[in-house]
Amino acid sequence: MRIPRVSGRILTWSLALVVLLAGTVIGSAMLGPVRIDPITVSKAVLNLTGIVAYEVPSAHQTIVADVRLPRIALGAVVGFSLAAAGTVMQGFFRNPLADPSIIGVSTGAAAGAVAAIAFPALLPFSSVHVPAFVGAIGTALFVYAVATEGGRTPVATLLLAGVAVQAFLGAVISYMLVLSGENLREAVVWMMGHLHRSSWDDVTFALPVAVVGTVVLGAYAREMNVLLLGEEDAHHLGVDVERTKLLLLALASIVTAAGVAVAGVIGFVGLIVPHIMRLIVGPDHRILLPTSALAGASFLVATDTIARLDTLPLPLGLEVGTPIVPVGIVTAALGAPFFLYLLTKREVHAL
Repeated sequence: MRIPRVSGRILTWSLALVVLLAGTVIGSAMLGPVRIDPITVSKAVLNLTGIVAYEVPSAHQTIVADVRLPRIALGAVVGFSLAAAGTVMQGFFRNPLADPSIIGVSTGAAAGAVAAIAFPALLPFSSVHVPAFVGAIGTALFVYAVATEGGRTPVATLLLAGVAVQAFLGAVISYMLVLSGENLREAVVWMMGHLHRSSWDDVTFALPVAVVGTVVLGAYAREMNVLLLGEEDAHHLGVDVERTKLLLLALASIVTAAGVAVAGVIGFVGLIVPHIMRLIVGPDHRILLPTSALAGASFLVATDTIARLDTLPLPLGLEVGTPIVPVGIVTAALGAPFFLYLLTKREVHAL
């Protein structure tokens, strides 16, 4: 049976990126104050499936399963969601500089989270996940409502409405930070983007939304490809433009909200990863969406490994001391210079 060319490319790239993700996960789980060899890590991970029961030192099993793996898994889920949403947003706005936060989703999540942290008596939630998620979705709906007139939602108006709402929410967040008192540090760390204190409950919260949302977005890959031609041409080719735009925006916002709600505002994942994958696999969203999502998962796991270690191993057995910081600092420190490099090489193209 002959596999169609596009399907074969999707399968090949996806398998390669799954292998890369598995290697990144194992490598990350090896590193920490206690170094664990890759075979022991692999056995500890497989023990979690309940299918096999390898003999692993109890201390190592606890470190991998209860300390490192929840954080690694959450990083993979958040990277997956941000890269998938960034891919859709770049196609939606036909702009390689677009990212998941362009219409204020991340700022809305930050507003909800900071409100819950700064005023726990008024918003007595057990975690910031719910207020952050609600803030993100509420902001996206508000921006869409403001930008829509007469049943049409011009992309330029949507972008400008997002910028305005982000500016306003930024002022609100700053005011809440002034009033947050002893909760200031927690709120600031959350806004920097973090994966510390991750738990399997966080993964359970974000994983279904990220996976289901991305799968549904993948079903609209053809429509996203056609929209790249322009809204008028897409309409002539049979695409219900306004309905498709609403669905894409809603799904991308939900996927983004799931990631931001559990990890805070992590920049550049949804900007850099889709752009790099577009240069590698091309603009076809049937291939670009799944590959960007998988690459985003590996990227965030790798950057969070750098963020959480106080010493990084180097070749020839050398090590270098590094500060332990929120992962959002690392993604920005790596992403911004790399993007500037792409600009200088003229590798940033219009879609």
